Amino acid sequence: MNPKRFFVLFTLISLLLLGLWLPANAAPNMQQVPPTPTPGADGRILYVVQPGDNCYRVAALNGITQEQLRQLNSKLDENCTIIEGQELLIGIVSLAGTPTAGPSPTPLPPTPSPTPFTGTTEICILLFNDSNGNALREETEPAVAGGAVSVTENNGEYSAAQDTIIPVDPTAYQGICFSNVPEGSYNITVGIPDNYNPTMELNYSLDVNAGDRAFIDFGIQSKDVVVDPGANPTNEPKTSPLFGIFGGLLLLGGAALGYYAWRSGRPESKLSGGSGVLKK
Repeated sequence: MNPKRFFVLFTLISLLLLGLWLPANAAPNMQQVPPTPTPGADGRILYVVQPGDNCYRVAALNGITQEQLRQLNSKLDENCTIIEGQELLIGIVSLAGTPTAGPSPTPLPPTPSPTPFTGTTEICILLFNDSNGNALREETEPAVAGGAVSVTENNGEYSAAQDTIIPVDPTAYQGICFSNVPEGSYNITVGIPDNYNPTMELNYSLDVNAGDRAFIDFGIQSKDVVVDPGANPTNEPKTSPLFGIFGGLLLLGGAALGYYAWRSGRPESKLSGGSGVLKK
């Protein structure tokens, strides 16, 4: 076989096999993390809405829940509509010190009390029924009674415990609060009723300064809840249009090379010196 023809055919077959072998998986998505908002002169922490933002994304980026975002921004409508460039309040810090990191798993940055405490702080805990299991407190998810909460200072200077209850007044804060707590580093542990499963960690470490008021939400879900498989589809890899286009180009290139090889392999025809006789 002609070496030139053999090389062209080998290249064609290689390109065709490469186009069929390449997987059509999507490339990893790169997410740009916006700069961390800093408190202004009045202690308020503002976030400027970026293109593509929604309330869920803003709350997640700033370590708060959508409910807390609504509470801090009372002018948001029922659909939580936001527009690019809009300023949203995401927290308030004490001007006397640095902002305290928001608690987990559904944190709200500690905010100063309207009447600041004298040398003490207040820690409030809410145990709620996370009915949809998304580890975020929704407005329709009620508090759960029958749990136990303990707050312990790491050096043993303070320790207290309370049982969770449901307040009679539905408009009041639905959690329990530990008042006159000295500033320091604390470990918070939650015990849940027997017929519930946790949807988030039930232990949290918290640092508080005098005058702060911290709120922490812990979610649990009833064992009787049946999870809908359709609600959480499997995270299957998505196909990438770029790989599909690349594969198509490889196939077209292979076809062109094949045509070239076919033309190159045909015997050449020549006319001899004006005699009109076709020689091969």
